[in-house]
Amino acid sequence: MAVGRQATDATALSGPFWAHLQAERFQTVSSIRGLPLGVRDGLQASFGSQALDLAEPGAEFRMTDVVVNPNLPTRRLVAAGCSTDHCLVYFERGGIAHTWHVALFHWTPAGTRFEWSATAPGGIATIDDVRKAILSGAIKGRQP
Repeated sequence: MAVGRQATDATALSGPFWAHLQAERFQTVSSIRGLPLGVRDGLQASFGSQALDLAEPGAEFRMTDVVVNPNLPTRRLVAAGCSTDHCLVYFERGGIAHTWHVALFHWTPAGTRFEWSATAPGGIATIDDVRKAILSGAIKGRQP
């Protein structure tokens, strides 16, 4: 799983996922702790970090490759939402190139699995706007 890394053969969400996402209603998640533990673990694994390298929305993070405070995360949550069986996470990543990413996870109390990820445009304000951009084909990514 490589959340935040877009394959060169970017595609829109596949038919079954697209139809499910179209009917899905996400409840806004306003903090990292509001995400299910399995989703947080999935993000951490995809980042390849010892801890979840993700700042809260609006919090400081390392936006550029100039490291002023090495204790700051390199990513920041922008928007997230969960339905009864999926979580959609939109975050930004600092560094030489400031980029935005989206990840879709299937989750239940029994387990969590990565479904899809993409590089996304910046400036999307809400998780519903992220969902609409995916459905319109404006955000294309990869499936495992």
